[in-house]
Amino acid sequence: MNFLDTSKEACWNVPHMTQSSATSCLKVLLVVGNRSPKSTTRTVVKHLGKQLAKAGCDVDLFDYTEIDLPLFDVQSAFSGTGYAQLKQRVQVADVIVLGTPDYHGSMSSALKNFLDHFWNEFAGKLFGSIVGSHEKGLTVFDQMRTVMRQCYAWPLPYGVSFQDKTDIEGDVVVSDVLLGKLDAMTRDLCVYGQLLAGQRQKDLAGKEPGFLAHYRQ
Repeated sequence: MNFLDTSKEACWNVPHMTQSSATSCLKVLLVVGNRSPKSTTRTVVKHLGKQLAKAGCDVDLFDYTEIDLPLFDVQSAFSGTGYAQLKQRVQVADVIVLGTPDYHGSMSSALKNFLDHFWNEFAGKLFGSIVGSHEKGLTVFDQMRTVMRQCYAWPLPYGVSFQDKTDIEGDVVVSDVLLGKLDAMTRDLCVYGQLLAGQRQKDLAGKEPGFLAHYRQ
């Protein structure tokens, strides 16, 4: 699913970049880490996706209700149905946003299953995180950032948490506080996503030392 039917505004203007790179649109992959068709996590993630599309991003949505991803098995996962197509979607993304409910102070098994299928596809990319939690989701954010760092990715220094009954009504975000946080995340994903995506491409194409030298073809 994508959000490209939403009328776009110009991409965020990023200082110190050339005009061509500043206006090239980011590719953003959103991940809904919940299998429930009534997930409030999906509501918040999709709201962010619409905001990113309005900002000019090319937005893609991975949703378990639209594609099933079997439980990760190292013996079979990489030849499984749909894996190659999903890998391509992850590879082309400049920015990845992970959404999950707080289950016992941890991320959902659905989100962890998605993350287990990939590794070097995440390296050097910007990640954002959204957690549905009645306790701010602090331990969940810590675990998500641990995975991102382990994969040599760049997590935003903050995440956005929300509460079902306080911030969501039906399938609509109604809280002004949450709306403001999502607007801020939209801006930061665009600005820092552009900067990191540009540098990532230079590092992969260059010859200088650095952690991305390990991922050069």
